[in-house]
Amino acid sequence: MMSPQNSKQALDGGWGWAIVAASFMAQLLAYGSPQSVGVLYPEWLSAFQESKGMTAWVGSLVSGIGLIASPICSVCVVNFGARPVTIFSGVMISGGLMLSAFAPSVHFLMFSYGAIVGIGCGLLYAATVTITCQYFDKRRGLALGIVTMGTSVGGFLYATGQNELIELFGLDGCLLLIGSFALNIVACGGLMRPLHLPAYYLKQRAALVELSKDKLREMALERTGSIRKSLADPLIAAEAGAPLTHKRKKTLSCSTLAELFKTLQRCCSEYTRSLVARLSERVFVAMCAALFLYSLGAFPPLLFLEDVAQSQGLMEGVSVIPLVSIFAVAGGVGKLLLGVLTDVRWINSAVLYAFTLVGSGAALLAIPGTRSYAGLQVISSVLGFFSGNWSITPYMTTKVVGVERLTEAYGILMFFGGMGIMLGPPVVGWIYDWLLSYELAFYSSGSCVLLGGVVLLFSALPCCTARQEPATQLESECTNDRVTAVA
Repeated sequence: MMSPQNSKQALDGGWGWAIVAASFMAQLLAYGSPQSVGVLYPEWLSAFQESKGMTAWVGSLVSGIGLIASPICSVCVVNFGARPVTIFSGVMISGGLMLSAFAPSVHFLMFSYGAIVGIGCGLLYAATVTITCQYFDKRRGLALGIVTMGTSVGGFLYATGQNELIELFGLDGCLLLIGSFALNIVACGGLMRPLHLPAYYLKQRAALVELSKDKLREMALERTGSIRKSLADPLIAAEAGAPLTHKRKKTLSCSTLAELFKTLQRCCSEYTRSLVARLSERVFVAMCAALFLYSLGAFPPLLFLEDVAQSQGLMEGVSVIPLVSIFAVAGGVGKLLLGVLTDVRWINSAVLYAFTLVGSGAALLAIPGTRSYAGLQVISSVLGFFSGNWSITPYMTTKVVGVERLTEAYGILMFFGGMGIMLGPPVVGWIYDWLLSYELAFYSSGSCVLLGGVVLLFSALPCCTARQEPATQLESECTNDRVTAVA
């Protein structure tokens, strides 16, 4: 373990860059397939002959369920640390992808690809983001930009790679191979050296110390009692010693259970109070609403743009670069540049995030009027660049609530994002099944994203200085004293 002195030296450099590299690779391997699920979507449509709305649940679950489970994932990271959580998530993601190769129906895919891989990605994302925030302070925006860029690079590589693997080995062989690639996440987790012992290990250590004290006290009492009774009657002492010891052990176990129950009750009440406190802050509530509306409207294009191009016959006679690949590349550039911008002192991260939402909404509203594949490529690049705002989200959350509350607040925020991602694609698919057109769906999506951007913009503008100055002061105090254990 690193001492407090060493943990100060580790900030903004040193082993922190190894953490960044490991987190980047872990997100690349985990999110490569989910980010390019649009490539698998037409294959599942032809393989299982289900409706577009039903098949879209697979893609929405894999991205949404991990975010919905973010509060639970955050609790796992706090209690067990980033390293074991990352290793466990690697096993889950790999197993879910391999299991999907044997899926007999779309409903099974919802479980194997949607639920198992989705929860694994949620655990991994919580672990990589929180440990990166631990290791970096002044260059946190840059570090988070590099780490979250792994999802975009993975989406770009897997979009082309999955197409090639499907042609060579079929859909089942493709899923088996990318599942085996995901096992390398376990190796990435091995590099995530914690700055502090996780809460679970601290509790275990405290419990062991308390248990050893109780045992020493019990042994002392037994010795005193045996000495007194041996002076009176050795035979009586031998007969009465066993029931007394049993009675004492029973009392000790009952008191331990009562103490455990009180601890659990105290933790639940503290979390509830913290949740109510977070939801009473205007900017944070606006962030939750904006992320929900953005995820509801902006995620469906990632799944449906390829199908839009095919259904309108825009891909004939064109040198095709997959729209998912363009989206992923632009997303990687956006995450890096937007992450760097958040480190600029005079830029308000909440206002910057609202600007990306307004830009995404405008691009979504332009999709129904586009009649060429080149136009869809331009829109994909714009949407991809603004999707880089995911690198702003943890930084913005830290500025609003402070680094001490990052884990729980970020978990709440991701819950709302996950709800939007889960609902968006099925709704768009059902609208298409009903009207046999994507126009109304994309108009609705663009309006939702624009509304989210406007809500956040009006909530963040009046309190740019009032909100950011206390948070910045809190961050500097935490950096000078210690790094709070958020992972």
